[in-house]
Amino acid sequence: MLDALTSQELRIAGLVAEGLSSKEIAAQLFLSPRTVEYHLYKIYPKLGIGSRTDLARLVVLRKAPVAADDML
Repeated sequence: MLDALTSQELRIAGLVAEGLSSKEIAAQLFLSPRTVEYHLYKIYPKLGIGSRTDLARLVVLRKAPVAADDML
């Protein structure tokens, strides 16, 4: 699912998952906060979600290792 995102969108999604604000993400990536918000606006429909919380949850779940018991 995350493979539908561009590399820049993936970077932004990862920073959202870390709890950074748009302003903090913008400073880290040398973008304007408005540009970060635009990327988020493009990310949400690609992933079928509607909020930063949904995005963070999705990114965290995709990065979480699968426990051996869950693989059965």
